[in-house]
Amino acid sequence: MESVYHLGLSREMIKEAKFAFLPGDPQRVPKIAKTFDKNAIKLAYKREFRTWLGKLKGKMVLATSTGIGGPSTSIAVEELAQLGVHTFIRVGTTGAIQKNIKVGDVIITTGSLRFDGASTHYAPIEYPAVASYEVVSALIHGAKTTGVDYHLGITASCGTFYPGQERYDSFSGYVIRKFQGSLKEWQKLNVLNYEMESSTIFVVCSTLGLRGGCISGVVVNRTEQEKVKKEVVVLAEKNATQIAIEAMRYLIQNRTLSH
Repeated sequence: MESVYHLGLSREMIKEAKFAFLPGDPQRVPKIAKTFDKNAIKLAYKREFRTWLGKLKGKMVLATSTGIGGPSTSIAVEELAQLGVHTFIRVGTTGAIQKNIKVGDVIITTGSLRFDGASTHYAPIEYPAVASYEVVSALIHGAKTTGVDYHLGITASCGTFYPGQERYDSFSGYVIRKFQGSLKEWQKLNVLNYEMESSTIFVVCSTLGLRGGCISGVVVNRTEQEKVKKEVVVLAEKNATQIAIEAMRYLIQNRTLSH
């Protein structure tokens, strides 16, 4: 029973699961798994990678944490793909940068700005970071089913939390010239939000012939403030999780993938 190196999982352990939720935070893994299956079980926990397994609509489904950022996310997708997983939904949190987006809303990313580094190891920068149409459609269905307000569009996906997202509340308080004024520019170009994993997931999935999508709960709107409130995080995570589960249920029921 050979295991993949970082995740500590084998094909036997995941019981032929083909679908996976990808939260960043390991603490969110059991919450997601128990939401779609109260009898979900834990499989492994190595480094930032924590995995639980449950059943949804008669199919085995994984919840695996990626940690923060592109490098660890690419490992999670790569090794799950080696085990036979073909459909991935990132379930994350995000900071919105458009005034009309409220905290607690969700953002369904259709495509991402590639300000990560990991995706460039899979395809040149000219290669677009776009979500699977099928997964986006399923996420829209999930949002409509749950009644949560959602926004559809482009995300700035960054390799850093502070300078890449033009945050000045860092140790040095300095942002290099490349990113100075970038937040305002992305607002003008109708970019909806910042996060740190979607571009990697989209490029890795597209280049490998897999399906990838991303839904993020809004924990702060940076046009109003930078401070994140705990109660808002709870609401945003709940909304994103519920929609992601409905989307995965829809994908399983409609079996549109030709694998």
